[in-house]
Amino acid sequence: MITLLLFMFCSFGLSAQTLNVKGVVKDANSGETLPGVSVVIKGTFVGAETDFDGVFKLSDVKVGSILVFNYLGMKPKEVVVNSTEINVFLEESAESLDEIVVVGYGTQKKKEVTGAVSVLDSKAIEKLNPTRVEQALQGQIAGVNITSASGSPGSGSNIRIRGVSTNGDSSPLILVDGNVISDLSVLNPNDIKSINVLKDATAGIYGVRAANGVVLITTKTGRKESELKFQLDAYTGIQSTSKKIDLLNPKDFALYVNDAGDQTRFFVYPNKGTDWQDEVFSDAIISSVNFSASGGTKKAAYTFGVSHLDQDGIVGLGKSNFTRSTARIGFNYDILDNLKLSTTGLFTNSEKNNLPEGGIGSVLYSAVNVNPDLAIRDENGDFSTVDDISQIEIINPLAQIANNSNTTRIDKYSATIGLDYSFWKNFTASSKFQINHATVLYDSFSPIADYGPGKSANRTQEFTTDFSDIYDDYTWDNYINYTNTFNEVHDLTVLLGTSIFKTTGEQFYGFSLDGTLLAPRVIQGEIDKGAGFFDSRLSSIFTRLQYSYKGKYLLSAVLRRDGSTSFGPNNKFGYFPSASVGWNVSDEPFLQDSKIINTLKLRASYGVIGNDKIPGGAFVSLLNGEGVYSSNNEVTQDDLLYGVAIGKIGNPDIRWEKQKSANIGFDASFLDRKIKLSVDAFSKRTEDLLLAPQVSGLIGPYAPGASTPVKNAGTVENKGIEFKIDYNDSFSEDFKFNMSFNFTTIDNEVLFVSSDNGFEVGGDFGVGLGINTSRMEAGFPMGYFHGFQTDGLYQTQAEIDALDANASEGTYHLGAGPGDLKFVDTNGDGMISDDDKTYIGDPIADITMGFNVGFSYKNLDFSANAFASIGNDMVRDYERKDLFANRGDYMLDRWQGTGTSNTIPRALSGASINTDNFSDFFVEDASFVRLQNIQVGYTIQQDSLKGSGINKIRVYLTGNNLFTITDYKGYDPSASSGSPIGAGVDKGFYPVASSYLLGVNLNF
Repeated sequence: MITLLLFMFCSFGLSAQTLNVKGVVKDANSGETLPGVSVVIKGTFVGAETDFDGVFKLSDVKVGSILVFNYLGMKPKEVVVNSTEINVFLEESAESLDEIVVVGYGTQKKKEVTGAVSVLDSKAIEKLNPTRVEQALQGQIAGVNITSASGSPGSGSNIRIRGVSTNGDSSPLILVDGNVISDLSVLNPNDIKSINVLKDATAGIYGVRAANGVVLITTKTGRKESELKFQLDAYTGIQSTSKKIDLLNPKDFALYVNDAGDQTRFFVYPNKGTDWQDEVFSDAIISSVNFSASGGTKKAAYTFGVSHLDQDGIVGLGKSNFTRSTARIGFNYDILDNLKLSTTGLFTNSEKNNLPEGGIGSVLYSAVNVNPDLAIRDENGDFSTVDDISQIEIINPLAQIANNSNTTRIDKYSATIGLDYSFWKNFTASSKFQINHATVLYDSFSPIADYGPGKSANRTQEFTTDFSDIYDDYTWDNYINYTNTFNEVHDLTVLLGTSIFKTTGEQFYGFSLDGTLLAPRVIQGEIDKGAGFFDSRLSSIFTRLQYSYKGKYLLSAVLRRDGSTSFGPNNKFGYFPSASVGWNVSDEPFLQDSKIINTLKLRASYGVIGNDKIPGGAFVSLLNGEGVYSSNNEVTQDDLLYGVAIGKIGNPDIRWEKQKSANIGFDASFLDRKIKLSVDAFSKRTEDLLLAPQVSGLIGPYAPGASTPVKNAGTVENKGIEFKIDYNDSFSEDFKFNMSFNFTTIDNEVLFVSSDNGFEVGGDFGVGLGINTSRMEAGFPMGYFHGFQTDGLYQTQAEIDALDANASEGTYHLGAGPGDLKFVDTNGDGMISDDDKTYIGDPIADITMGFNVGFSYKNLDFSANAFASIGNDMVRDYERKDLFANRGDYMLDRWQGTGTSNTIPRALSGASINTDNFSDFFVEDASFVRLQNIQVGYTIQQDSLKGSGINKIRVYLTGNNLFTITDYKGYDPSASSGSPIGAGVDKGFYPVASSYLLGVNLNF
């Protein structure tokens, strides 16, 4: 009995025990303390808020009570009280993070967004460890496709949003904290907080520059009322080539040469030789360090960061090194309760050592084509010369690397300053001034060099070049926002603003032989002609109305008037309207109680956006042609008179390109928001394309330096579907899983071209053949490949003679012999001619896909992503058509007699119909699937770091561009020149490197 009484007494005492509880609340990701966190005893109104240092205190809290922690943007957390000290880490909430979306001159709740807007947050970017921002977009956002012109360090990429919409510049508008940035190499990806992509007519709020979509980048900022915190991110690793082209080895090469008819070159087949690709490719080091600090007071928030990237090239190592150093500062200050100041500053210094990276005359072009039996050095120890190959551009690639000295240095300053003034309760006036200044210095030195007989790179004198470019631009935006709610159901926001933009550039140069200056540093003549100086301006007025009824029925309408110096007085200004609507169906009574559908929103948009991306002054004619005349019919230097002649012909009636964009879609979430789905169907129709079409030789330009006038002469349309699905779930407090998949279909078609021949041409095949590979023509995709279709190989002379006998005139086969390609008579006129050339492929993918998966278990995290492109073709044009130039090993399956092959032509010692005509033999399916990134990380939290001053340590291992599955024989199926007419012609694209990185993140 006594025991029972004692037990009851103890139980009562325990249940009645209370504690004075205190603790610190921090951000689980950054380790920063969180002021203003709500801490409430569950089931009561008793609670507190964390102070400036994230500290909370509660008195007389019963043991066993539950504390509920709530903070904007974080997941709520419940903790059972069983001690006097409770430290809590809050995690970011995906739902809260994407609730606010940047939509142009402001933000909007995602629930109220009516356009096609995609968001990529900093976590996704950090997992990819990209050296450039563009690399973070590939496969992450539906409708955005990234191609690289070169995989060398520091090289840029082509960003295309929803296809190729013009024959001119199809790049999107890029804004960093509202400031226009044309070159993303200036930005450190670690500084990015989020990337928002506007893909439909809602981009029209930015006017003329937004015709190809808008990429809005927001950088990380400090937080008010937070203590000073530091973050260090660093990684280092190894890069290597992702692919080598399969070529003939020395013995097979000798067999090929003998088979082609030259029996004197090889009497003994070599067993040893040089693998030139092995010699030029190397494992290269990459390293990056990023340090940032942030914090805030009651009225101010500040951030500061510096970074340094050092990347050697997998070709040439230090000879193609790229370094980038950045310094970034941001400062926000509440001058008054209704007057707020915001400023940002960014300085970037980059230096790139340039090797000839791709195309004719590049290092890789030579490495692929130099004969494999040639030694690296001759008997004297000097670099060997390529004497057998007659083509003047193919030289010893190792000698080319050794003699290369070519550097580009860029200093860029970007800054913004803005003021927001709130008045009359519902009004906010904003003014933001943004500037960019860039200085580009380029210099090269070519020493005396002998690469072999007649080589174009030979130098008998030292040659030095020195260029410098200066670019400046500024944007000044001023706008007023009116926001109000009427009767608690009508939400209205009206924006009225103006924007002016000016960009200028100036070029200088000089060069010398053997140290003797041959030209002045400023070419006044060129500047007078407009070639060394440009000045372009925009002036705009815009308004936007956003309306919401009960948060369910949404409307947004934009009208923008843009003026551009690209057009003459007749068409300088254009008016561009757009509108979008939305319906939050899940707020309706019939779905409010659904246990399956959490959210469902229908969206639709339509609008017109102008585009002025053409060379300035196209509306006026210029006397900038070459006017060189002889005074007495002699051609000596002393008898020549230098003047001017008709150059570019102007067209005063050119007007704006107009992009008519339509979109319909929906967003939905299911099963407690674990599954999110977004689907869009879109159409982009660009009319009045600005081109300089081909004209009749009788009326066309005739003087050297002359060019045809620009006119509105085309229409192109992109149609497609975007689909994205995300799955996020927490199976337990320790195990979390996420997965996403997206795809985009693109149907690109040229609808109209106004020119004398009905098409525009681009791209070129071979060297000096004068053959264009690509066309812009009604009824076909932009830049489709135009050439001969093939139907196997001729097997016997009798087969050829029979066709000749029935030919309508001359010969049927263009002089083919047994083992040569058989071209198809597509027009059925009984002979093979240029009229038989037709569609043989195109570089635009039919569908692109991205797949991402990740999980975390306790302190371990894993992520991986892949990208696929299906239906894109490429032209294999990196092989020189010379007897002693190497070949791809597919030539092992060549025709060597009747019936031996019906796909690979015979070996030939000279020019032939196979090599001197562009046909589908050179067009390959470049579809691919690429494992872009895998990352494994381990996080040590603060509990294990007490007393060290460090809040968090995370170490990780990353692999980038690990493998690519493709049938394409060249280096990189994802590469592209970016040209609308001529993309996909591979003259030796520099491959994107594979890399393996070891890194660390520290918060302290």
